[in-house]
Amino acid sequence: MRVAVLLWLMLIAGAARAERVVTLAPHLAELVCAAGACDQLVGRVDYSDYPARVPTLPSVGNAFSLNVEAVLALRPDLIVSWDGGTPAATVGQLQRFGLKVLPIRVNALDDIETALLQLGRRLGTEAAARREAQQYREQIAALRQRYAGVRRLRVFYQIEAEPIFTINRDSPISQALALCGGDNVFADLPRLAGALGREAVLASDPDVVIWGAQDASAAIEAFWRRWPQARATRLDNLYAVDADTLARSTPRLVQGVTQLCAALDQARARIKAD
Repeated sequence: MRVAVLLWLMLIAGAARAERVVTLAPHLAELVCAAGACDQLVGRVDYSDYPARVPTLPSVGNAFSLNVEAVLALRPDLIVSWDGGTPAATVGQLQRFGLKVLPIRVNALDDIETALLQLGRRLGTEAAARREAQQYREQIAALRQRYAGVRRLRVFYQIEAEPIFTINRDSPISQALALCGGDNVFADLPRLAGALGREAVLASDPDVVIWGAQDASAAIEAFWRRWPQARATRLDNLYAVDADTLARSTPRLVQGVTQLCAALDQARARIKAD
């Protein structure tokens, strides 16, 4: 009986390891790899570029426009979708073809740990996923402890120069700001990401402006340099950070948060000296 149970467990593990996985967002490919299942990944969408194996895989479109024929050609056993990002019509179409779809939602910093454990269970890599999740949890906890009680700063996180976009409180980026002692000046926007008028942005007069170095960095900085009377410009509290680590909801977010916190530390020093 014990041998039969052992054989059954081995068959389950073998089946899980045999899965052919396609991910429908860049952060999902990275999460699958972080959970220890990179060798099960057979397809990805555009801009999926980490770790090194991922961009060598065939692309099946982008996060919002999928080539279903390309997906079917890869004969996947599992599609990992972006819950809240992948269009519902796309998910429905894949399911009508009989494909299994696993939605993964990451709205908060702590959701990354949950996503890793969820993927580990589904892909048969629980031990690797638990190790990665524990390391991430400990690193985030250490950052929270380090920045508890620091002086709060009013921060504007800018995406693009024209039109200007930003994020609300539900974005992991906004939560990263909060961890570092920053208050998102547009936290109350009704949508996760939205466009803003120039007047509204300037009227918010933040202490600090942060943007992704990959998001039209030169144009964003040039915008703020045109307004020397703005508090952030006057104090030179204009900072570009690595958007790939900060904007992607994966364990590498720790690197992005660390860089973000360092920028806000520098901003506090400049405000103190003013």
